[in-house]
Amino acid sequence: MTTLPEVLFVCVHNAGRSQMAAALLDHHAKGRVTVRSAGSAPADTINPAVVEVMNELGLDLSKEFPKPLTTDAVQAADVVITMGCGDACPVFPGKRYLDWQLDDPADQPAERIRPIRDDIDRRVRALLAELTD
Repeated sequence: MTTLPEVLFVCVHNAGRSQMAAALLDHHAKGRVTVRSAGSAPADTINPAVVEVMNELGLDLSKEFPKPLTTDAVQAADVVITMGCGDACPVFPGKRYLDWQLDDPADQPAERIRPIRDDIDRRVRALLAELTD
């Protein structure tokens, strides 16, 4: 029995970039990848404009919430993708780490978040191709 690859997306607040990335990868992977997201300093709620732009793709983030980054989550992941969490993410040998430089959607209107979402979607699709080929 093979285990599914596990990906952890990390940003500061877990209210925008990492939530979009997790939702997009989960959607495209259709159960072929375990997906989690977390924040080094989680916000109270997900950015409403992020929820709006994800709804445009039929992805509902309204029931999601920001989660704290834990050592266990990093240890469980095969791939850890940081998105501006700085040095807060613990590093363990044998893990694959990627740092995606993305604009922060915090305090941005939907029209400024759509390009960020679309950039994340392209990156997520490329990652999925690597993990499942």
